[in-house]
Amino acid sequence: MERNERKALIAAWIILAAYLSPLYLLGEHAHIRVHDNMDSNIAWYRVLVRSGELFGPIDAVIPQVINGLPRNAFGTEFSGIVWLHALFPSMVAYALSQTITRIFAFLGMYWLLRRHFLPNPESWLIRVGVSLAFALTPFWPSGMLSTLGMPLALWAFLSIRKGEATWKEWLAIILLPFYASFVLGFFFFLAAMGAVWLFDGVVRRQWNKRLFAAIVLMTSLFLAIEYRLVYSLVFDGEPTSRNEFLSSRLSFLHCLRLTLKNYVLGHTHVMTVHGLIILPVLWAAFFLVWRRQRGPLERRFLLLFWLNIALSAWYAFWFYKGWQPLKERISLLNTFNFARFHFLRPMVIYLDFALALQIIAKERAAWRRLVPIALTLQLLLLGGFNEEIRYRLAGTPSFEQFYSEHLFSEIKRYIGKPVSSYRVASVGLHPAIAQYNGFYTLDTYNNFYPLSYKRQFRRIIAKELDKNPVLKDYFDHWGNRVYLFSAELGKHYMFTKRSHKVIHHFEINTKAFKQLGGKYIFSSVPIMNARDIHLRFLRAFTDRQSVWKIYVYEVE
Repeated sequence: MERNERKALIAAWIILAAYLSPLYLLGEHAHIRVHDNMDSNIAWYRVLVRSGELFGPIDAVIPQVINGLPRNAFGTEFSGIVWLHALFPSMVAYALSQTITRIFAFLGMYWLLRRHFLPNPESWLIRVGVSLAFALTPFWPSGMLSTLGMPLALWAFLSIRKGEATWKEWLAIILLPFYASFVLGFFFFLAAMGAVWLFDGVVRRQWNKRLFAAIVLMTSLFLAIEYRLVYSLVFDGEPTSRNEFLSSRLSFLHCLRLTLKNYVLGHTHVMTVHGLIILPVLWAAFFLVWRRQRGPLERRFLLLFWLNIALSAWYAFWFYKGWQPLKERISLLNTFNFARFHFLRPMVIYLDFALALQIIAKERAAWRRLVPIALTLQLLLLGGFNEEIRYRLAGTPSFEQFYSEHLFSEIKRYIGKPVSSYRVASVGLHPAIAQYNGFYTLDTYNNFYPLSYKRQFRRIIAKELDKNPVLKDYFDHWGNRVYLFSAELGKHYMFTKRSHKVIHHFEINTKAFKQLGGKYIFSSVPIMNARDIHLRFLRAFTDRQSVWKIYVYEVE
């Protein structure tokens, strides 16, 4: 390794440490993602660990959520992130998970570029710069290495394919399933590896036994680790909320617009922040390649360039209304999201970025100067997407403010009964907050629960859904958020104590609420017609540390 590359690697590790430092320096005062993170997964880990059902049987339930949420809805006990939350406080576990994921994202991309794509010594700046940029992408936290671990897996699989693998590559294949998700990334990666194996066999007449063994090994490990998911999808006969999913209803023109949107902006669960810097670089390289003789570098670049576009199109057209008749006949097409082949895009985009920069570097000096400029701008852009910067500027609560443990402990003391003896639901704030604080909730945010419960809960909110077609469609055709919806609040669940919002006409069925065991409603806004729907206002709770003012109502 050359001296310049060693220096660049040291600088990269320092930048990565600085990027992660707010999580350790601020602890629970840090600002992190709310959507599909604090409003769900972090609370799930805490509920699961405290339930005593971490290793519960297939048919076990978690009584704290919806009077008995199936244990299988919380995923496998063999996931590394679950164990981090079992062994450490939530915010420490979160910081450690971020660190593990970003370190191996960097190493995986760097090793992949160095061995298989850009091995030349003069490409050191591109290797290190692109690897660091990839490691700083704002990935979905509970996905772990599901997408950011793909370069590490590809490094291992390509080495095995070439017959150059050592024990390190096989170890990567064995360990990755313990810190990644099959359905949130690696199903699609392994499908792509299967396509590579078939291409070798059919086109090249080389049926690579080692590559096939590696694919089978990793697939088998994922299926064994995620046995609960396999059982729920294949063997469990009880209908779930997923049976009522209605995803394919977009027109052809709408799908074209969604293709363009995804291609330029990406997706919230696989954010690549590529539209401003990387995309122009890719197109500049595309036009350079178009007018030159194409070697291996150019052919690889074009393959990834077109694959990136194809993945966006696949994502968009999975929701095309023409699919719906087939999805109605084959339930797996509804219960499993095959649109997620676009989860391959972070790896594809950053690999293509590296190849594009190498193509530009082969041009005259004026072009070559663009390489360090593009890398610097992309790193600065990603730095602005650091959670502490992004969510503090957005005004979302810190971890401590969001869960407000002190405030909810005060509510618990005021009620003065064992939390298992009554049920609560929330209005204007996420039910995950009450769950995190130990309350037993009738509402929840889960992507897998009995369909029978969805229909029971719908009786409570039926009138509010009828007032708002958007909410009605949202609940009936998706339904992962089993919330006490208010037509006046809409799809907003973060009304802090600074809000002046008020609910004037709340029309929930309190009788149906009571029949499910409901006793108290925690609302972040006043309910002006509480008496009309048999709710008795008890008291409002707030304190200096919390962003909430919680109005506690009792069902009469």
